Amino acid sequence: MGRILIADDHDALRRGLARALTTAGHEVEEAPNGNQAIERLHEGHFDVVLSDLKMGGSDGMDVLRTTKTLHPTTAVILMTAFGSVHTAVEAMKIGAFDYVQKPFEIEEMEVKIEKALELRRMRHELDYLRHTQNDIYDFDRIIGTSPSLKRVLDVVRKVAKSNTTVLVRGETGTGKELIAGAIHHNSHRAGRNFVKVNCAALPETLLESELFGHEKGAFTGADRQRIGRFEQADGGSLFLDEVGDMSPAIQAKILRVLQEHEFERLGGTRTQKVDVRLIAATNRDLSQMVATAQFREDLYYRLNVVSVEMPPLRERKDDILALAMFFVKKFAGELKKKLDGIDPEAQKMLLRYNWPGNIRELENSVERAILMTEGHHITADDLRLGEIVTAGSNGQRDAAALVKIPPSGVPLEEIERSALLEALKMSNWVQKDAAELLGISPRVMNYKIKTLSIDFPRGRRPLVAAAS
Repeated sequence: MGRILIADDHDALRRGLARALTTAGHEVEEAPNGNQAIERLHEGHFDVVLSDLKMGGSDGMDVLRTTKTLHPTTAVILMTAFGSVHTAVEAMKIGAFDYVQKPFEIEEMEVKIEKALELRRMRHELDYLRHTQNDIYDFDRIIGTSPSLKRVLDVVRKVAKSNTTVLVRGETGTGKELIAGAIHHNSHRAGRNFVKVNCAALPETLLESELFGHEKGAFTGADRQRIGRFEQADGGSLFLDEVGDMSPAIQAKILRVLQEHEFERLGGTRTQKVDVRLIAATNRDLSQMVATAQFREDLYYRLNVVSVEMPPLRERKDDILALAMFFVKKFAGELKKKLDGIDPEAQKMLLRYNWPGNIRELENSVERAILMTEGHHITADDLRLGEIVTAGSNGQRDAAALVKIPPSGVPLEEIERSALLEALKMSNWVQKDAAELLGISPRVMNYKIKTLSIDFPRGRRPLVAAAS
């Protein structure tokens, strides 16, 4: 749906058109002549302008020129009588999107508006990805100094200049899309399109059309030809996010493009040749999916030429505060709030938390904290991290909220064991930090771990407390 301005001095036509488009879900404003239309264009932005070509005062050509000057991406559709078709065609040469000859059916106008909105969305997406945000993909602008992130960037720097297919692995919210963008924008394809598709967001039939396009009449509702994402990315890079969610049929077609660099649109017979670098990402274990016949083995090896493993945020403790401050500056500016930073207690809380949602959860948490805070610093009370129970204003915790005892009862040892395990997980299995969360000494923590026979995950060995 879009924001539309209708400029026409024929009241009945203008109002009828406005009612129909409003019913269709668009936001519509009216202007009874060209002068008022130009005033509206100075006051705000529209996605589409519908303008009569011949009006008293400023005419449709004046509206067109003003629109292109003030809002170059706004589509202008001219409405014209039979004798003015030649003028309308001339107007298209200087920037009009289309014209419709009076009298016309409302359905004809709706089709033209939808085409204009679809083209505008596509242009905005590609322009955003190709130009507006290129600087966020500079290696120097990627936030973090932790060893695990440095290892990732070392690999990305090496593979960026090649045409090698890259598989980016990692939990949800770790920044896989950012790394894919860095690979493209630091490659020799940087001047061409970087196109993204979330394979988990679309059902199989829609995903196939999204990737490969379709011909008019290919299926019910295919009223016109559609160019797919592979063609849009020709010469550039295509990022397939959540690639583990593709169906076997789509997997087979992706494999063919990787091997032969060709495909056919849905409902089409002509073979399309493309030169596309593929970057894939997943939060699933593709090797396990191969073992259980859920993912094609040949496609897995085609995608996994170079594998980049994105570390979870709990393994990037050194980066948490830097990322948090980046989000503070970002959202404080957007929300028009003056903030000096994060107070020490809130910083401790950020570092203690396990971040199951990774960077995305951190971003959302900071945005929410900025909305809630009434001071010049984000405090511990402003943060609501997962199921963490924070101290109230009087420094006391609500014991009933911390422990729920069933009517049948529960051994104290079981409650104690659960509390220790939760603290260790939140602290990324660092005993000293877990002990601080529970308000006990590292020596007591170590004793409890032994007496309760708590097993550490592989690679996380318990540290013996130093003798006092």
